[in-house]
Amino acid sequence: MWAHTPWQGRFLPHPLSAGERLRAYATWCNAVEGNTTFYATPTPATVGSWAQQTAPDFRFLLKLPKTITHERRLADAGEDLRSFLAAVEPLGPRVHALWVQLPGSFGPNDLGALAAFLRRLPPAHRYAAEVRHRAFFEDPRCARDLERVLGQVGAEWVPFDTTVLFRSPPTSDAERDAWTKKPRVPRRAPALTDRPVVRYLGRDDTDRTVEGWRPWAEKVAGWLREGRSPTVFVHTPDNAEALPLARRFHDDVRALVPELEPLPDPLPAEPPTLF
Repeated sequence: MWAHTPWQGRFLPHPLSAGERLRAYATWCNAVEGNTTFYATPTPATVGSWAQQTAPDFRFLLKLPKTITHERRLADAGEDLRSFLAAVEPLGPRVHALWVQLPGSFGPNDLGALAAFLRRLPPAHRYAAEVRHRAFFEDPRCARDLERVLGQVGAEWVPFDTTVLFRSPPTSDAERDAWTKKPRVPRRAPALTDRPVVRYLGRDDTDRTVEGWRPWAEKVAGWLREGRSPTVFVHTPDNAEALPLARRFHDDVRALVPELEPLPDPLPAEPPTLF
């Protein structure tokens, strides 16, 4: 996401080489959702560049490749997993969690496969799982079973909150596209670990997006008061304003928890002038 075209020249300097884009993004936000790793395992050189562009406390939450989660459905994925873990090793402590994003067809009957997969993972990393099957959100017994599987290895359950998106009909092309692709599940808020992760998807209208995240701002503030270290990703269907929205969410939480450190000043999109 750090190379999102609508941000270039508006929020991020343009042009920038591939080896500088993440560095610029990291002046806006202190975490990134590693979506590119879902589509392909990066090369060691690429991951080494990510490490060079970010501070040691920058957070990468990296999705496991879809060959593991969607194609093999967590079975017989040892070779792909070893290649992925070796590739991300240069990031060191920047890997805040490895993200097991599962398809909507992965339901309660598949929990045995998830439990076996999680038990085989190396304990050097933290893990988080995202499920999309409605039974996990609507059937309390299924939710408890998933929580038990995750709790056995200290993994987090990542909620993807799309309730604001589906609250009323779409009004833009990006929203209409999101309606066809994003999961329509109830909001889920409990945290299982000291490192909660939230994905929030609003609307292309800023006011509606901000209004919709109010419950999350209060929840995240509560987690911080409990000593937890949450990570929140703010999306809109077109993501055009996602960078300033993420900082605005941080400010809203900071208004509730004043001791929360402010984010650093972002790198100017344009060089300073004398006049």
